[in-house]
Amino acid sequence: MSSALLPKPQRRDLLASRLRKHIRVAFLFSVGCAAEYKFGVAEPRKRAYAQFYKTYDVMKEYEAMRKAGGFKSAPPN
Repeated sequence: MSSALLPKPQRRDLLASRLRKHIRVAFLFSVGCAAEYKFGVAEPRKRAYAQFYKTYDVMKEYEAMRKAGGFKSAPPN
């Protein structure tokens, strides 16, 4: 009577069946994390750098650092 109430435990391939499930879950989780990083961090960072360098003037920055005394070989004017 008690054997009809409880199912028999799986004795063979228990590890293999659990690993199949967990590998799928881990793969989906890692793909999700990679996509989240790409679209949440990397792409906004690329856009921010591109926007910064659109208006960045190297010579203006150099002159400001030179006047502030940032270079020892180029005396300030």
